Amino acid sequence: MRILLRNITFAVLVWSVAAGQLVPNLGGQRAGISSLQFLKIGVGARGAGLGESMVAVANDVSAIYWNPAGVVLSQNDAVMVYHGEWLVDLKHDFVGVTYHLSPSDAVGLSLVSLATDDIKVTTETQPLGNGTYFKYSDLGIGLTYSRRMTEQFSFGATMRYVRENLDVLTIETFLFDLGTYYNMGLGSTRFGVVVSNFGSDVTPKGTVKLFDGTQTSSFQSFSPPTVFKLGLAFEPLEDESQRLTTSFQLNHPNDNAESLRFGVEYAWQSWLFLRVGLKRTVGESLLGSDGKSADDYSLGFGVSVPMLFTTTTFDYAFTHFNVLGIVHRISIALTY
Repeated sequence: MRILLRNITFAVLVWSVAAGQLVPNLGGQRAGISSLQFLKIGVGARGAGLGESMVAVANDVSAIYWNPAGVVLSQNDAVMVYHGEWLVDLKHDFVGVTYHLSPSDAVGLSLVSLATDDIKVTTETQPLGNGTYFKYSDLGIGLTYSRRMTEQFSFGATMRYVRENLDVLTIETFLFDLGTYYNMGLGSTRFGVVVSNFGSDVTPKGTVKLFDGTQTSSFQSFSPPTVFKLGLAFEPLEDESQRLTTSFQLNHPNDNAESLRFGVEYAWQSWLFLRVGLKRTVGESLLGSDGKSADDYSLGFGVSVPMLFTTTTFDYAFTHFNVLGIVHRISIALTY
């Protein structure tokens, strides 16, 4: 009970500190008020297959992104490489490494990017291009620390340097993720609380030449895409040969409507994994299509194979977008 109260108190404190960004301005429109949107794209095919319902589930390298408190929960050190064929020919990539300093302390290092190939520069008078090109790219480099405070409670934090380039404009800042994980002691039930991408407002830097020939270097500032997440997970079925994991998560972003995420993972003999995920905007029907969300469901699978001194895990997932199509994602993790 003492640890549970400590965890609840921490969650309340985090909520209070972040309230300026997490609580919407009632009556205002939240969509489009934050920048650095690539930070909201989940990494790892496992998480994608589970509908990104990972706050209370992540206990591998991808926990660096989903919940830094989960990094210390893995028994092994690991490295993961992930690639996603994102929308409109964007390439989404992630590399993460975790290392245990002790049974109770672990650190992680990660790099995430989102980028395009060269794009033609078009103008009002030259809609087919003026012979020059520009590029869009995002980069995030994170350092994570995770500590197991007790057998039931762990805490983690990530500091991330973020840089966004859009032709001549650049955004640079440091953002933070804070996460907790608590095993409730009721079977395998556990929950997690995470605040992602917490930091100060950002302003683009650079000089843009306007159509009339004038130049401007003064731009509006935007908040980072801060998200408050609360997740719960448990195993309704678990024996020596199989395991069924269910997870539920509430996301409260500062720039969009709240959403619910549901995920189910079936594991057979600890080497074959089947996954399904569902996302629903709060207020929308659980069944049928979600007219307020870009994506609605996902499917995935994974295979884990022992190889010499390591275990190699391959995961694949696809996410269905209502209008824009399907996104394919793969990841490979090595534990050692």
